[in-house]
Amino acid sequence: MDASWLQYADPTQARDLTVDAAQAMSKALGSGIGGVGGGSSSRNIPFTKMKALLDSRSDRDILDGLKRVISMIYQNKPCLPYFSSVVKNVANPNVEVKKLVYIYLLHYAESDPDLALLSVNAIQKSLTDQNPQVRALALRTMSGMRVPVISQIVSLAIKRGVGDMSPHVRKAAALAIPKCYNLDPNTLPQLLDYLSTLLGDKQYFVVGPAVQAFLEICPERIDLIHKHYRGLVKKLVDMDDWSQLATLRLLLFYSRRCFPRRTEKVTRVNKKGFYEDEKDETVETDQIVDIIDPDLKLFLDGCKSLLRSRSPAVITSVASVFLYLGTRDYLQEAVGPLIGLMRGPLEVEEVALCNIVLVCLSAPDLFVPYSSHFLIRTRDSPQIWRLKIELLTLIFPHAALNLKSIILSELEHFSHSSDIELIRESVRAIGRCAQADPKNAYRCFKVLLNQMSSFDNVLVSEVLTVMRHLIQQDPSSHRKTVVRLARNLDRTTSPEARATIIWLVGEFASLDPDNNIAPDVLRILAKGFSDESEAAKQQIVLLAAKVYLLFLQKHLPSTNTDDDDAATEQKDHTAVTLDSSLMDHPISKLWNYILLLTRYDTSYDLRDRARLFKALLTGAKSTQLAALLLLAPKPVPHSPSPSESRQGLVLGSTTLVLGKDVAGTLGLPCYEELPKWVEDGLEPDPKLRDVSDTAEKEEYVPMSARGGSTVAASKRLDAAIRSQGLEKVVAAGSTKAGSKPRTLDDWLAESEEEDDEEDEEEDTEEETESEESGEDESEEEEEEEEETDNEESDDDDKAMRKGLISR
Repeated sequence: MDASWLQYADPTQARDLTVDAAQAMSKALGSGIGGVGGGSSSRNIPFTKMKALLDSRSDRDILDGLKRVISMIYQNKPCLPYFSSVVKNVANPNVEVKKLVYIYLLHYAESDPDLALLSVNAIQKSLTDQNPQVRALALRTMSGMRVPVISQIVSLAIKRGVGDMSPHVRKAAALAIPKCYNLDPNTLPQLLDYLSTLLGDKQYFVVGPAVQAFLEICPERIDLIHKHYRGLVKKLVDMDDWSQLATLRLLLFYSRRCFPRRTEKVTRVNKKGFYEDEKDETVETDQIVDIIDPDLKLFLDGCKSLLRSRSPAVITSVASVFLYLGTRDYLQEAVGPLIGLMRGPLEVEEVALCNIVLVCLSAPDLFVPYSSHFLIRTRDSPQIWRLKIELLTLIFPHAALNLKSIILSELEHFSHSSDIELIRESVRAIGRCAQADPKNAYRCFKVLLNQMSSFDNVLVSEVLTVMRHLIQQDPSSHRKTVVRLARNLDRTTSPEARATIIWLVGEFASLDPDNNIAPDVLRILAKGFSDESEAAKQQIVLLAAKVYLLFLQKHLPSTNTDDDDAATEQKDHTAVTLDSSLMDHPISKLWNYILLLTRYDTSYDLRDRARLFKALLTGAKSTQLAALLLLAPKPVPHSPSPSESRQGLVLGSTTLVLGKDVAGTLGLPCYEELPKWVEDGLEPDPKLRDVSDTAEKEEYVPMSARGGSTVAASKRLDAAIRSQGLEKVVAAGSTKAGSKPRTLDDWLAESEEEDDEEDEEEDTEEETESEESGEDESEEEEEEEEETDNEESDDDDKAMRKGLISR
């Protein structure tokens, strides 16, 4: 394109255009040589040239230099040498320049506090700028400079920002309060006054940062919240996600400390009065319900709309509010949104499942309708399918029979998986199902017994471990189960499984002495004793000791004498009896054979065990001690849910997701325990939550309750006039005395009439002026004609002029 037209343009515009063209060309060349990102903005330039850009009088050059400096900051390059050149631009009226200078100051003010102090005066002047964006930026920069010397100046700036007309500046003041407190904790009394004012602000996006500041500097000062409690509840629905999280946390802790937990028994009408004045007969039932305080109910009802939030953290926080403050009806409304979080990404699904499990531990029956969401999918990670299996076991006792069959089928299917951890978790889950629902435990036993014939040693050993725990809970009802397990010894090859079966046979050998199968099992096991594993050998020795002990208790008389002579005579008599009549019994021979086998075994532990049992079973007196050791009842094992250890943690916290194994017993450093309910009678006076000047305080109406329709300015003005009682003053300004008060529409109509009249007057004035100007022009022409006619001149110019005029 031809550039010759630039000579007719303004010199400054021409310069700007040429500069733009040069920069565009340099970026194109840079990207062609260096590839993507090879433009001039990322190219290293000399220090002197950068200083020249920063010291230039052109805003364009200053912006270019500042952009280069900020780019170097985020590339971890040293930019402190440019401090003086950057800071002197803090007084530049250009907003873009101010933003970049403020960013630089926030990074390097702490490195050079003396030079940073030179910019404080210019920043203070920006606090009085007409642009609210500039005022907010100045307040944010001053509070974030981290120079302790200016803490009082920052406090005064916050005070100015709290009273600013712009809500954006007030929001910046709220965010600056924690920074000022970190600079100088001695400013806390002043900051508390500012914070109390901001908590009562009419704008919801100012109150949210104020709540965050409150939680950071003085979370224990609940006395500051009393008069703002209802306003916070009403503004909660309009806040952003971060402000909602902070406000929910604040109000949760506030409610536990200010609203006592009250309950009452439900009364029902036993007999209704026949007449109207006759009272009804009521009877108290055993059902107990919670009584919710009206202010607490206001908070719980205000949280319901937040369940439709797009933020998973907000939904989880609302669920925690309903769990720790509300009743079962409130918690039921949060179950569906919690389940909906499982449709998010994998990391969100895992965190959601951790919180769902904690809620399910408190109310498992609420999750029964959503059982299909807990079925395992192939893409699920180990952390996710563990939580899903746990949820299936928690809802199993509350499910219908068809759903229980589906859950057991699901667990049985995954017990045949190729993943060893999944096999173990599935089998243990079946055991927890049987433990949680004893009425349907036979279904679980049936599933476990069907898996005994599997060739998977891991599966069989886990099944037997689970069955051992279940049998110990009710041994009398599982006699046939022990017999069936003993028959599977020939097909069981797993060492752990064989050891478990042998232990079960010996543990419950004394339940039915007439139908005791323990001696026969011991006889069979003694044949292949040398081929057994060490774990199985230990259980065989233990089984032999129990069988021999039961034999001695049956054939030897019990002695309770304390006389030494009688004891020695009884000992000699017992030894003689054993040698003469009982040593030839098959059980005695079997016991001696097992002792002989263990005597020459290579295991030290096994030889020591056999030597201990032999010493205990030598006589009647030691037999009593052996009975206490071998036949004592064992504690019933209990298999709790894996998340039982997390039950005391706060819902929605990071400590809950990580667990106490990772986070520690006391949780993460920022973890805070949920406060206990305040005792009845020690709660604060409810009148503290009443606003004193209700006439001066405008009630906040949430955005959703406004119906989305804008109110006309005339109606607002009429309402303001009525509220201030200015009807007579407005009526006195009417054109007619004694007329009724006029609305804004009347005033606007009158102003339109006046504007029309003024337009008409202007039109008439213009017409008259045009007529007068026309008359003046005609008079001037006549005078000129007369002058030209009377004037006689030989000048050619005058003659030409006379000819032109006459024409």
